[in-house]
Amino acid sequence: MSKPVKRAAAIAQHVDLLRSRGMQVDTVLAYQWLSFVSYYRLSAYWYPARHVSAHGVLQDTFKPGTRFSDAVALYEADRKLRALVHDGMERVEIAMRTRVGEALTATDPLAYADPQRFRPTFNHKKWMTTLDKRINRAGRNNEAIKHYRDSYDSQYPFWVLAEVLDFTDISRLYEGLPASDQQKIAEDMGLVIDLTALSKNQQRKTKLQSPLVRWMEQLTIVRNFCAHHARLWNKSFAPAPTAAFRTLPQFASLPLGQSGQIFGALTVMAGLVRVTSPGTTWPNKISSLIDNEFLTNPLVNPTSLGLPENWNHSF
Repeated sequence: MSKPVKRAAAIAQHVDLLRSRGMQVDTVLAYQWLSFVSYYRLSAYWYPARHVSAHGVLQDTFKPGTRFSDAVALYEADRKLRALVHDGMERVEIAMRTRVGEALTATDPLAYADPQRFRPTFNHKKWMTTLDKRINRAGRNNEAIKHYRDSYDSQYPFWVLAEVLDFTDISRLYEGLPASDQQKIAEDMGLVIDLTALSKNQQRKTKLQSPLVRWMEQLTIVRNFCAHHARLWNKSFAPAPTAAFRTLPQFASLPLGQSGQIFGALTVMAGLVRVTSPGTTWPNKISSLIDNEFLTNPLVNPTSLGLPENWNHSF
């Protein structure tokens, strides 16, 4: 028999509950935050401070010294991280739109409509259905779409469509390209893999599909988390392989095997942003945020960000 859904509690009840469980709560601060950020949303940030029994069962009570203010500070650090990731992701996304577009329009601006241009495993029909939805969504307000619809019988060159596609659309399109196109785009983004440093099996996989494919999948998920204001700290994402990228000096700190936490995504983004925006200070801002606002918080364990033991405090 399922439990009945809990009734909503007032802020005063939440404050009393937290104190009864051992948390130090500043009343003014708690009322300020719980009035505009829900108790449920904030609870993810004090989660690591809960006791665990000798049998590994999570308890409702908090470890000694747990403070509401630390959970608030961690929430703010995570919010700042989302803002920075969104900023960096914009540069990666636009760069990928451009490079994929260059590959597709080299011989024909409408090449994207030809299923023979892609891998046999690529679901071209499904992608084109998604494309139609994007066009219809943008058609009312996008002047370029209106122009090509009226003047060219709804034949849109890829450079027009790129402006209405989501990062997910671009990521899937990149995955559908032949290996030679994938490799060329990856190299344009600064990812020249040293095949000699890989095993024969790893070499084979890298030649069949660029490792950037799986990283684009992960970055798409991270971007969507940011767009929906979801937590990045203490989260796991779709894992991406690291062997090929670890042959490059800028990615040597990636974990062995695969990476599924935010550190890996930040490391790869830093490498891509440096190529797309020479002289950028974005990696330094990320490093500073981690050092000064995450690692100084008693609720934060470096493993909750995926930080390696040998991290040198810079990306």
